[in-house]
Amino acid sequence: MFQSVMNIISLWALPVIIILILTMGLVKKVPIYEVFTVGAKDGFKISVNIIPYLVAIIVAISMLRASGVIEMTGAALAPVLNYLHIPVDTLPIMIVRSLSGSAALGVFSDIAHSLGPDAYATKLAAIMLGSSETTFYVLAVYFGAVGITKFRYAILVGILADIIGIVAAVSVSHWLFA
Repeated sequence: MFQSVMNIISLWALPVIIILILTMGLVKKVPIYEVFTVGAKDGFKISVNIIPYLVAIIVAISMLRASGVIEMTGAALAPVLNYLHIPVDTLPIMIVRSLSGSAALGVFSDIAHSLGPDAYATKLAAIMLGSSETTFYVLAVYFGAVGITKFRYAILVGILADIIGIVAAVSVSHWLFA
């Protein structure tokens, strides 16, 4: 019953929102198409402004993966991770998640494919994906879009939040699945 209600809500939510916005625009006599095109033009300008930040993140992720730094870090930290009951296979997600959600999703896909969906490392990696944020991507895109260049404290808070998310993911995974 609950699932069928949720399916109906998810099926109709977006069309209802769009119709509601268009109706409110017509009621308030807003020139809907003109306002939409102005917004689209502004969105295009913002996307052009954030391209250098996105390129920097993509290059950094590619360099980390191609150079083998992630694998070397995993080998160096293996004793500590094993002591803490953290599979070494999840270390790439801990490193890459702050940089890029799509790269972390690719790493997760590799873990799930190689270890299987029921493996502890796969479950831990899935919880890590949901409990952390792409800190550097957010800083690059959103801060770059509005022209903020001094984000020292935002980086510190973002990294701290990522660390707390990882610790929470490990704790919850150990509690639920170990």
